[in-house]
Amino acid sequence: MATDRLRIVPLGGLGEIGRNMLVIEYGDSMIIIDVGLMFPENDMLGIDIVIPDMQYVFERADKVKAIIVTHGHEDHVGALPYLLSRVKAPVYATRLTRGLIEVKLREARIHDADLHTIGPSDVLPAPPFRIEFFHVSHSIPDGVGLGIRTPVGTIVHSGDFKFDYSPVDGHRTDFAKLAELGGRGVLLLLSDSTNSETEGYTPSEQVISETLDRVFAKAKGRVIVATFASNISRVQQVIDTAERHGRQVAVVGRSMANNVRIARELGYLDARDDILIPIDQLDRLPYERAALVCTGSQGEPTSALVRMAQGGFRSVNIVPGDTVIVSATPIPGNEELVNRTLDNLFRLGADVYYDEVLNVHVSGHASQEEQKMLLNLVRPKYFVPIHGEYRHLVLHAKLAEQCCLPPENIFVMETGDVLEIGSDGAKVVDHVVDGHVFVDGRGVGDVQQNVLDDRRALALNGFVVAVIVLDKYTGGLVGDPQIVTRGFVSSAEAGALLEHAKEAISKVVASGGTRNEVVDRIRTHLGRLVHETTGRRPMIIPVVTKV
Repeated sequence: MATDRLRIVPLGGLGEIGRNMLVIEYGDSMIIIDVGLMFPENDMLGIDIVIPDMQYVFERADKVKAIIVTHGHEDHVGALPYLLSRVKAPVYATRLTRGLIEVKLREARIHDADLHTIGPSDVLPAPPFRIEFFHVSHSIPDGVGLGIRTPVGTIVHSGDFKFDYSPVDGHRTDFAKLAELGGRGVLLLLSDSTNSETEGYTPSEQVISETLDRVFAKAKGRVIVATFASNISRVQQVIDTAERHGRQVAVVGRSMANNVRIARELGYLDARDDILIPIDQLDRLPYERAALVCTGSQGEPTSALVRMAQGGFRSVNIVPGDTVIVSATPIPGNEELVNRTLDNLFRLGADVYYDEVLNVHVSGHASQEEQKMLLNLVRPKYFVPIHGEYRHLVLHAKLAEQCCLPPENIFVMETGDVLEIGSDGAKVVDHVVDGHVFVDGRGVGDVQQNVLDDRRALALNGFVVAVIVLDKYTGGLVGDPQIVTRGFVSSAEAGALLEHAKEAISKVVASGGTRNEVVDRIRTHLGRLVHETTGRRPMIIPVVTKV
């Protein structure tokens, strides 16, 4: 019967970086783990963010018993407002994660969310599930993994994790809890795969403190550090380093300023008022006593660092002698934006440090040896690698085989696949979502792939609009056709071509036909004329009206 089978339904985060969202379902009950966003790839022109396709949940909204957020990064929490606008279910998160969620919900004007604070050692009953939390080290404080008791067996969800023995916040991953769960018996492990290409162990965050010390010590002017807005641990390291070197720190960027404020209020960021100063006080400081923390480590066009690099940021102008540290690894697809920003900073005379030239960033994700350690601590019957592009999932699956899991008990899934587990075994039985949901301005999901195809065509080839007015009685032309081009040829080059185009339109109209037939023939004739003349294929848009 369907009610005695456990269903694992990833709605994002498998086969991609970001958009993490996982559904666990049993009978008439469902819990959701994380509701994240993904930043658009290079070919997603005009798109602001990408979120999971939540239709599977919307159709079963009354079944949702709990929404659990493992930590405060955008790829795990950023799409929560879109879910809560249609699903009224309690949300559970640690103190810092909840604080960051509250900021996000206020910005989205959602004021009725049912938010609850949990701690790393709490137990949450959500029948038929019982959820235990354990602390994990990551690049943001207050991250948790989950031990989920179900009627079929126990599931362990790692969250984003690494085994850092000297973390900035002093809280290590809870090995004892993982060993305890493994001792009880684990049916299924869902584990972070992001760094499965990387051998060995992920370095400790303390490596960054040592690097920052060296850079601050030799910097003659201001030191500007760009990182993720939610990387509270890195902000703490910058503040601590600045204090040791007699500098004061300003935070730049709305999202980062909000996150820093919440982290200070909740006690997750330790910064004295005489060290952390408002941006408008920065000009009063000598350059050798000033430091900034800002957004823009991914080359985001509207971020503080990118605007500084373009000379368009009102509060801060980059000058020779400034030192800029980009403390992040580019998200796949962002490399071009990041490199352009680095080039602009070099042009302005800054000393620029980034991951390829100095250890200014440490990943928050486990590398291969840590992934194997988790597999050996938990000793699951079944294993599903999560959180990573497809190659990461495959490589993580191979590590599980090295740890003696039978290949038939390892499932490399993608977003939308459905894994069912029962007393008779486990298998992938269905696929419930396809594609992405694009957020473009205020529109959610109204931009489909064909719209992006049109945008790419326009970006690559430009367009030609031909406006033709016909006499509704005779079908003949009323006045000359009006032709407008953009992104195709310059106005100086267009003269002769446009005259030929008008002649072609006149011949098409003279041959008669219905309005649709005239539109199709104009598109064909203009397309052929333009290609024969220029070798280009702009989008041809005939507009035919009758008066």
